[in-house]
Amino acid sequence: MSLLWPILNHAIRSSRRTAVIDDQRRYTYAELCGGALFIADQIESATTNRHVGILLPTSGAFSATLLGIWLAKRVAVPLNYLLKPQELRYVIEDSGIDTILTSDRMLEVLGKTNEADGPVIPSHVRLLKLEELDTYGMPPLRWPPQFGDDDLAVILYTSGTSGRPKGVMLSHANMWLGAVSVAHYLGMAEDDVTLAVLPLSFDYGQSQLLSTWYAGGCVVPLDYLFPRDVAKACARHAVTTLAAVPPLWLQLTDVEWPAEAIGSMRRLTNSGGALTLDLVRDLRGMFPQSQLFPMYGLTEAFRSTYLDPVLVDTHPTSMGRAIPFAEILVMADDGSLAGPGQEGELVHCGPLVAQGYWQDAERTAERFKPAPAMSEYGGTAVWSGDRVLRDADGLLHFVGRRDAMIKSAGNRISPQEIESAAVASGLVAEAVALGVQDERLGHAIHLVVRPAGGSDDPESGLRKALQKELPNFMQPHVIHWRDTLPLNPNGKLDRTAIATEIGA
Repeated sequence: MSLLWPILNHAIRSSRRTAVIDDQRRYTYAELCGGALFIADQIESATTNRHVGILLPTSGAFSATLLGIWLAKRVAVPLNYLLKPQELRYVIEDSGIDTILTSDRMLEVLGKTNEADGPVIPSHVRLLKLEELDTYGMPPLRWPPQFGDDDLAVILYTSGTSGRPKGVMLSHANMWLGAVSVAHYLGMAEDDVTLAVLPLSFDYGQSQLLSTWYAGGCVVPLDYLFPRDVAKACARHAVTTLAAVPPLWLQLTDVEWPAEAIGSMRRLTNSGGALTLDLVRDLRGMFPQSQLFPMYGLTEAFRSTYLDPVLVDTHPTSMGRAIPFAEILVMADDGSLAGPGQEGELVHCGPLVAQGYWQDAERTAERFKPAPAMSEYGGTAVWSGDRVLRDADGLLHFVGRRDAMIKSAGNRISPQEIESAAVASGLVAEAVALGVQDERLGHAIHLVVRPAGGSDDPESGLRKALQKELPNFMQPHVIHWRDTLPLNPNGKLDRTAIATEIGA
C-alpha cells in the first residue's frame, strides 16, 4: 500500500495530465514520475543508508524528490531550513542520514548561518545537488517497489516547541490512508488545482500535496515572499484549493484578492490552530462561494477532525467530527468515556496513528499507549494531551493543551478562552495567554497581544472588554503589547519563544 501506485497510474493512464506547475512550467504525471525515477537512481548510486534527507524549498523539485526517495525504497527525512541552526543540526544527526538532496540556492540560504554558528550540516553528510525539475533525466517508467503497510515512509520532525525536536515515524499505510481520507472529505477531483504554500516538511504541507495527487489533481508549489504573492498565484493558476494556518490567514485577509482568484476557489482549509470568529467571518465574506474546512490535526496521527462546511456559520468554533479512518474518543480523568459537555483528553485511535518517535522510547511511551477498552479499533492510540469536550450534537470543541493550562489562585484556566475573548474585542489581531510563576497565585496570567489598530487607548478598551466577557479569576494580571509576534518554522505562533521573552 503506497501512494506511488495511484501516482504512477495517473502517469500511465493520463500521460498529459498536469501534476505540478513550478515556475510557470507544467509537468505531467509522466514527467514527474520520470524525474522521481532519475532521483531514485541517483540515491541508489550514492548511498546504501535507509534514511535520506530533503533540504529544498516548497517546489516541484521537493515533490519529485519525495517520490524518488520512496522509489529507491528509502525513508524520507524532510528538513525544514527555517529551523534554528542547533535544531537543524540535531535533526540531521538524530535521524542518521548520511545523504541530503539539496540545491545550490538552498545552500546559499544556509551559508550565513554556517558562518555565524558553525556548520549546520556535518562534514560527513553527502550533498546531492538537485535544481529544477527540467534538469532531471527521464528514465523509462517502471512499476514501483512493493511496500508493507507498516514499512516506514517518512520521519517528520516537530519544530521542538516542547524540548528537542521529535521525529514522528509515519508508515506507507499512514500516508496512503491519510491522503485517501482528506481527498474524500474535501471532495477533491482530477480538475482541482492546489496552491501549496505550507512547508512540505510539515505534515499539513505534505497533506495538501499527497491528497491532491491521490485525486489526480495539480499542485502549484509556491515559495512566496509576500501575502499578495499568494493571491496573485491563485488568480494566475485558477487555484481551487488553498490550505493555511491562522497567522497566514490573518495576512491573507489583509490583501486585495483579484476577482479571478475568488471565482475559482472551491475550498479553503485551516489547521495548526483554531480560527477566530473574526477570521471565519472575514473568510466567509471574502470567499462567499467557497467551502471553509476548519480542521484539527496531530503530526502523530496525520489528521483527526474536520468541521463540515455547512456547519461553519452556526458552529464556527467547533473542531467538528472524526475524519474517515479516525476514531476520536474523549476520555475523562478517571479513565471513563466523557459524556456530552464533559471535558476530557482527546484520544485518537485507528490506522492513521503513527509508529511513535524515532529513537525516543521514553517520549513514545508518554503519548502512544494502548487504546481505551471501548475503542472499536483497539491497538495503539495517540493520547494527545489536548483537552476537548463533545457537545450534545456530537461536535468537538477545543479547551486547551493539558500542559498549557494556567493554574491561578486554585483555578484551572484555558489560555484559549482568554485569547478568544481578547481577539473578539476587535482591539487585538493575535493573542497568547500564558501562566508565569507567582508565589501568591501559583500562576499570574500574562496576555501577549498584537494590536488590531483603530483605537487611541487599546489597553483600557481591552481591559473593559475582558471584564465584560470573562470572570474575575480569568482577568490578565499583565498585558504585553507587541508590534509582531514570532512564528515557528511551520508558520504557527511560537508560544515557546513568547513564553521565554516574558519569563514564563
